Amino acid sequence: MGVDMGELRGTHVPVLLERCLELLDPALRLPGAVHVDFTLGLGGHAEAVLERYPQVTLVGLDRDTEALAHSRHRLARFGERVRLVHAVYDELPRVLDELDLAAFHSGLFDLGVSSLQLDEADRGFAYAQDAPLDMRMDQTSGFTAEQVVNEYEPGDLVRILRAYGEEKFATRIVSSIVRERQKGRITSTARLAELVKDAIPAAARRTGGNPAKRTFQALRIEVNGELATLEAAIPAALDALAPNGRLVVMSYQSLEDRIVKRAFTARTRSTGPIDLPVELPGTGPTLRLLTRGSEPPSEQEVADNPRAASVKLRAVERLDRNGTPGAARERPRMTTTHGGQGRLRPGEREEGEGRA
Repeated sequence: MGVDMGELRGTHVPVLLERCLELLDPALRLPGAVHVDFTLGLGGHAEAVLERYPQVTLVGLDRDTEALAHSRHRLARFGERVRLVHAVYDELPRVLDELDLAAFHSGLFDLGVSSLQLDEADRGFAYAQDAPLDMRMDQTSGFTAEQVVNEYEPGDLVRILRAYGEEKFATRIVSSIVRERQKGRITSTARLAELVKDAIPAAARRTGGNPAKRTFQALRIEVNGELATLEAAIPAALDALAPNGRLVVMSYQSLEDRIVKRAFTARTRSTGPIDLPVELPGTGPTLRLLTRGSEPPSEQEVADNPRAASVKLRAVERLDRNGTPGAARERPRMTTTHGGQGRLRPGEREEGEGRA
């Protein structure tokens, strides 16, 4: 792997560790509990789970081979309770099948860039440090940010910056990139950050942090296929979640959080006819929300760990339908906002929805 295990690259303070464990606790106490860390990183969350719940088996996934090497070293003392796999989180069904596991009971997604990737300049994720334009989370495969910047058509670059970076100056930035790459290939993060800064009006540069932030986010998402992967991964995880199991997802930007919110909300509502007094078999909610909207970090959490500043946490529990399989059940009567019906009508919002 080319990793010196005597010195850990990157620093790692697990985000919202105590809150995650609080939410997952009932699931981690289930008999034979299997905990899946979908974004293992440097293993901070995973280590805490293994330490506090001696009966739990960990399945750790990461596409970053360097992160896996560090976590394998860090978690070695837990022996056979640890199963680490080089995989992207939408590959969960394959991983469970290969490990001969029918389901999992507790799961955690900590999305975005890991501490290792962010802290090490040679990975190319940080706009404040000069490095080759790489940005691959898995450096064993795929295309790089350098290829995107230098080889994509201008229209495609504009689309990426707008869709994945929500960058309102996308056209100006891409025009600057195209002019520069006609002179020679753009190969460094520092040069790209400089081009972005120069393309954005001076007034807009005075607020919102580093002006290259949105462009780098957009390129990273494109290189790693993050949103498409997440759109497949959340439903796959919910399908494999055991009854009474719990899943926590932490996202760091609105595009990710929107995907998670939609996937969770869809399964907390009935899909049966709205006017029937009973819930038809297979049409009732399969999830219970454990958070009201998305939870932000506390002021103390941000003070202790500044990287938690933008985190949005959502959590759900898989409902356990006791009783005769296939039997119809009485629909809960609502006495407040939705006119007594068991599910929302088109256009209505559930309480707490709409918070970013």
